[in-house]
Amino acid sequence: MKSTDRWVRSFAGKVILASCSVVILAVGVRAVSAVAEQRGPVQRVVQGKVIDGGGAIVKGAVVYLKDDHSLAVKSYFSDDAGEYRFGQLAQNTDYEIWAESNGKKSPVKTISSFDNKNQFYIDLKIGK
Repeated sequence: MKSTDRWVRSFAGKVILASCSVVILAVGVRAVSAVAEQRGPVQRVVQGKVIDGGGAIVKGAVVYLKDDHSLAVKSYFSDDAGEYRFGQLAQNTDYEIWAESNGKKSPVKTISSFDNKNQFYIDLKIGK
């Protein structure tokens, strides 16, 4: 075999090997993105504290979260630290949140579907 034939075969082999590597890499990237799509959409979380007009925590306040799409309302009692948390909220839905305690109500806050954050920290202040 001539040295030129060996060189051509060697060069062709390297080109084929490089092409196969690119195809394998492309298939691998596609598989990773398919797995990421199967996980589903990222869920949102809203949490915070319920405080009174003087800034003191309010235990046992009822915190309401209203889904503006379905009009469903979830509720949560603030814990001993005045904290609340709602998880697994949809990205494409607007929400309203407020708190009530002893006949007093906080202003209603809105979480917009256009806000791209996944974590919201909202303190709810119940007036005096």
